Amino acid sequence: MAVQVRSKMEKTTNAVEKSEIKILAVDDRADNLFSIETILEREGYVIHKALSGRAALKLLLTQHDYTLILMDVQMPDMNGFETASLIYERDKLKHIPIIFITAHNQDEEYMFKGYETGGVDFIYKPINPELLRFKVSVFAELYRKNHQLLLHERELKEVNQNLQREIEERRASEEKAKRLNEQLIENNTELKTINEELDRFAYVASHDLQEPLRKIMLFSDKLSAKLKESNDPELQNSLHRIVRASERMQTLINDLLKLSRNTHHENDFQLTDLNAVVAEVLAELDSEIQSKGAIITYNNLPTLWAIPGQVYQLFQNLITNSLKFSKAGVAPMIAIEAEALKGNQVQGTQDERSGNTFYRIRVRDNGIGFDPKFAEDIFVVFKRLHSYHEFKGTGIGLSICKKIVEKHKGMITAESTPAKGSTFIITLPEQDGVPA
Repeated sequence: MAVQVRSKMEKTTNAVEKSEIKILAVDDRADNLFSIETILEREGYVIHKALSGRAALKLLLTQHDYTLILMDVQMPDMNGFETASLIYERDKLKHIPIIFITAHNQDEEYMFKGYETGGVDFIYKPINPELLRFKVSVFAELYRKNHQLLLHERELKEVNQNLQREIEERRASEEKAKRLNEQLIENNTELKTINEELDRFAYVASHDLQEPLRKIMLFSDKLSAKLKESNDPELQNSLHRIVRASERMQTLINDLLKLSRNTHHENDFQLTDLNAVVAEVLAELDSEIQSKGAIITYNNLPTLWAIPGQVYQLFQNLITNSLKFSKAGVAPMIAIEAEALKGNQVQGTQDERSGNTFYRIRVRDNGIGFDPKFAEDIFVVFKRLHSYHEFKGTGIGLSICKKIVEKHKGMITAESTPAKGSTFIITLPEQDGVPA
């Protein structure tokens, strides 16, 4: 801002230096006016001439920017003093200095009258050219300085107004930021309340599912006992699947109850072989895998401290997600791989101690993929990138995965390219701080 102000001041100074100095010469004799013009012309002044007081007043009706008036005192009809009095009656003309030109040399009473009417100085006839030039140059310089000060004042007012606007805009921005911050706090509070309500809803829903599930298991046991001697292997196999599915559902409900309570205990963690967990998930999803002709590979997955039921749900959701979003007419290819890392190689988890061992697990598929800009949105509860008519689902599966991983002090991210598949990257600590 200081540079801008200085630049404006320099432009103003240059403009003033180049501004015209306009002088009004008033005399009833044309030869006297010609003499004045001749004396001053080399200085580059603009000289306007009037042959009477009335002619001068007529000029001054439309032009107020004269630097100086050189006024002859002795003029017929209206003398110089009378003309000066009429000039100074107008506010717009009071700033113009008047030098009287007279033949009454050093007459004090005459001079007093001239000063009384508003004159600032006298020049006596015959006119001394050097004295006239000098006196006019003094008033010309005063005019320039005064004009420069006025322009600077105007520029300063403009700068001050701009500064005031900037201050007001900054104040408005700060106020807006404050309101946004307050809105953010309010939204966070509301989000926390919604999450708590969602957890309570999940708890109640899961709890209410227990009773019908117990009846399914009870009657399945009775049916199994009655059909124990049956020679129909297909019937026995179907009944066995019902029992296994019921047991798995009971386990999942119990795990969902624990997840919705948002707490866990140390004894929930067990030394868990992820190879066994994935094998169990694949056995459960066997029908869907077979129907899609999917090829799923995994090996050398780690054994770590985890909550088995939640880790099962994690891999079940991720593999189901890859099967669901596979390309039409293309066999799904899903690869699950893992690598060991030290804590200082890992960022973004809840436990980054350099001595800890972490495992980075990648679940990679060749499905339809998604736009990378949605890489964070897909973990938001009920967030769907496709309509229900395209792909069935609630939009909660990946948000549950995120919650499970965070409960294990890890993190989950996703990478994808449309039509080229997706990779879900899970980073988990080996022990999660739970003693062996």
